[in-house]
Amino acid sequence: MSKAGVWFCGGAERTAFSVCAAVLSMALGGFACAQGVHGGLTEANIALQAGQADKALGLLQSLPDGEAGSAQAHNLKCRVLFTLEQWEPAVEECQHAVNLDQQSSMNHLWLGRAMGELADRASFVTAYGLAKHARAEFERAVELDPHNAEALADLGEFYSAAPGVVGGGTDKAALTAAKLDYVDAARAHELRAEIAQENRDFGTAEHELRLAIAASAHPAFQWMRLASFYRKNKRWPEMENAVQSGKAAAERDRHASVALFNGASVLIKANRNPELAQKLLQMYLDSPSGTEEAPTFVAHVWMARLKARSGDTEGAREERTHALALANGYKPAQELKF
Repeated sequence: MSKAGVWFCGGAERTAFSVCAAVLSMALGGFACAQGVHGGLTEANIALQAGQADKALGLLQSLPDGEAGSAQAHNLKCRVLFTLEQWEPAVEECQHAVNLDQQSSMNHLWLGRAMGELADRASFVTAYGLAKHARAEFERAVELDPHNAEALADLGEFYSAAPGVVGGGTDKAALTAAKLDYVDAARAHELRAEIAQENRDFGTAEHELRLAIAASAHPAFQWMRLASFYRKNKRWPEMENAVQSGKAAAERDRHASVALFNGASVLIKANRNPELAQKLLQMYLDSPSGTEEAPTFVAHVWMARLKARSGDTEGAREERTHALALANGYKPAQELKF
């Protein structure tokens, strides 16, 4: 269910780039205000955005009883566990958040995301039920807030990628794209690109991705998504050109540093231009605007692997140390051997 979960989290270019632009609507202060987060919860959220998973969990565990049992606290813990790729406990925490505040669109959205990731790794029988539940959570998130662009994008990507037996269908995705037109035009074009790819209409998919670039206020994200499209179709020169265009756009846009992480993900997945991938990751790590969509500790793990492959064993060990200092429970960091 990665395409519906829309995140990068641990491995590489995961779940569509559309929600990477969500960093803009989940900026630190704005997110805290929108969710009613305050005090220790605000500090935990700041730690989460900075990629300090262990610190965030510690802050959540030390909250007073009243705050610790709140829907906001459970939602935050779910999201921390999500970045750590601990899917089952993430689902449990998100379910608690929904149970405590069933009218929160974002609580339902996060539960759907966590269930989608868990479904990806479950047996066929279990995945069936999880996928249907994830769809229901995405639908509920949209029902509660029809202007929630993240929820519409996730739901549309679920419809596009999932089989009809669990409620998917490109016809449903197309209807969702029409709703996105009025909320976020760039994401609407991205969703239409997904639909076209599912229908193997690659010309239309490319055209829609270019329309998304033109429609976006922060096109670095859409350039990297176009690069991902070229990667999947093994159009290597065009892929690298798109990454370079995304890099240039990100350098002009202080809100788009996450796109650098996305571009590195594309190159790593393609196993091409590791030097540029390292440069993009370092630029992201040096930026002041890290977020949970691109956890800092994941960037350090990717850097460690790239440095190890280039023969820089000492540098790789340093990157592993940085990753573990931020997220000691992150299994990919634990498993690095040099």
